[in-house]
Amino acid sequence: MATEEYRSTYGLEHHGFRNLEREFWNLSTPALYEQAIRFREGIIGHLGSLVVRTGDHTGRSPNDKFIVREPSSEDKIWWGPINRECSQQNWELMYHRVMAYFENRSVFVQDCFAGADPRYRVPIRIVTETAWHSLFARNMFVRIMEPERLRTHVPEFVVIDAPNLSAPPGFGCSTSGAFILVNFAEKMILIGGTRYAGEIKKSIFTIMNYLLPQRGVMAMHCSANYGKDRDDVALFFGLSGTGKTTLSNDTTRTLIGDDEHGWSDDGVFNFEGGCYAKVINLSPDGEPEIYAATRRFGTILENVAIDSARRRVDLDDASFTENTRAAYPITHIPNADYNGVAGHPRNIIFLTADAFGVMPPIARLTPAQAQYHFLAGYTAKVAGTEAGVTEPKATFSTCFGAPFMPLHPTVYAKLLADKIEKHNVNIWMVNTGWTGGPYGVGSRMKLSYTRAMVRAALNGELDGVPTTPDPIFGFALPVHVPGVPSEILQPRNTWKDPAAYDEQARKLVQLFHDYMQQFGSAIPDDVKAAAPRAPQQVAP
Repeated sequence: MATEEYRSTYGLEHHGFRNLEREFWNLSTPALYEQAIRFREGIIGHLGSLVVRTGDHTGRSPNDKFIVREPSSEDKIWWGPINRECSQQNWELMYHRVMAYFENRSVFVQDCFAGADPRYRVPIRIVTETAWHSLFARNMFVRIMEPERLRTHVPEFVVIDAPNLSAPPGFGCSTSGAFILVNFAEKMILIGGTRYAGEIKKSIFTIMNYLLPQRGVMAMHCSANYGKDRDDVALFFGLSGTGKTTLSNDTTRTLIGDDEHGWSDDGVFNFEGGCYAKVINLSPDGEPEIYAATRRFGTILENVAIDSARRRVDLDDASFTENTRAAYPITHIPNADYNGVAGHPRNIIFLTADAFGVMPPIARLTPAQAQYHFLAGYTAKVAGTEAGVTEPKATFSTCFGAPFMPLHPTVYAKLLADKIEKHNVNIWMVNTGWTGGPYGVGSRMKLSYTRAMVRAALNGELDGVPTTPDPIFGFALPVHVPGVPSEILQPRNTWKDPAAYDEQARKLVQLFHDYMQQFGSAIPDDVKAAAPRAPQQVAP
């Protein structure tokens, strides 16, 4: 297989590789399929998807991710339980171990970009030992189609991915044998001991979240779309399970991207060239475009159940994991903007799946409230989703993406606040979680109602609608929304026992207060004043 035409003149020796058996440079999707099947990395499903297993790691390994402490970045990193340090000594140990591992092995190389806007894109290189991880990189990042540009490509950051190499016993920068080591000085990321491909994507996201804010660009863990034109942009912030991907894939609007974006002085741009959607219980009725993408050649299906004889997949089967995933190029979505660049947002939607049943289904936020809830990044896990979770469990992830935010959260919050003020953006909170009671008592908000509320907000149908203040959060609650029963808009009124609502509200408010204490004096007084208040603190 000839790959010389697509080989960069900036070779792998610049990254320390020696004595490689073979180098596969920038293979096409069909060629990567051939190699994946040749090396028995997966099987081809009905209608053409590549179905793979990720082994013990079916999701990210946050406890195995470390940032190398070195002079050029150490004063900028928000060190702590999320951004944990790896010594330069440990980095050197693992780097040489990885280089030795690759000797006499074949590698797959994908040269591409992170960032759709040419002014802010970062040239990257993904070097991996598996064909399907190379296909993942090809799907997820911005492709380079011209052979000449591939031949002259010089990466600014390199990911070296060795999924079958575990960290040695006693290695200080690993808890499970997996390792994700980020070195800003060397401009290199080492990944090993895990076949979960999402680590590649999130490592690059971490890099972008480090570089772009230092250039005045807001880096965001959000999906984005636009309406009638590129100046009618909406951003959707939310953690896993809140509906970020589902709600941004709207047939009446054009998708910009489903997960990671930048916001510059000129507008919003996608970091990626593909989508990485959670597909458990995906239905053709609820999410037709994503469902169709899972049935196409070029799509990777991670840990999805498949009938090995008939090769038909079952998206409702969670026997391997609840975190089943599809990785596909954005060109698989018919109503997407493949350029990935648009104007400034008119609306920002914060999504939460509140399993306590306390938060309203839709509300308008002030700029100070927006900063507060951006820093909080609240959602909730429900019983049965994780071992040991027997009741609703609050989850806070600063900036709606704390594991990928290497700078102090207030850097991102200040950037967001400045851009909201400059562009007069509407801010909404939408609860896709429970109403009428907590998980186990109430019911999940109907997707049809949530879609109706989101569309009303984005189409301007809530402009001028009378509002009432939420007694807990202070949000402005619309008294009516087209297509939505008015009685569900006031969460306390949906509970059979209002006193039980008050008790749940007190619990949730305390969790907010406890989490936000970590920021202390780092946040302005008006943002502190936007904190929720327990029912007994509300004036009659």
